[in-house]
Amino acid sequence: MKNLLEFILIHLVNFPDDVGVEETVGEREDVYTISVNAADIGRIIGKAGNTIQAIRSIAKVRAMKEHRLIRILVKEPEVSGQSSTTDETV
Repeated sequence: MKNLLEFILIHLVNFPDDVGVEETVGEREDVYTISVNAADIGRIIGKAGNTIQAIRSIAKVRAMKEHRLIRILVKEPEVSGQSSTTDETV
């Protein structure tokens, strides 16, 4: 799953070297945290969140085949030492 997310993200952003996907495997749910360059955050989220929702939908199909639950978080760039994430369980 991590490779799939990295593949998709690398082809969406302007700074592919800054793409990172952290994987945390749980008993029933896996959490993937996406981090990208601050200039690319808008490309990943998309207008009205459509792009990130499409990425989550693709990941959901793969997770269903593996009988897993996943959560995809987008790590927002740090502003004044603050960091936050957006998430949705799929």
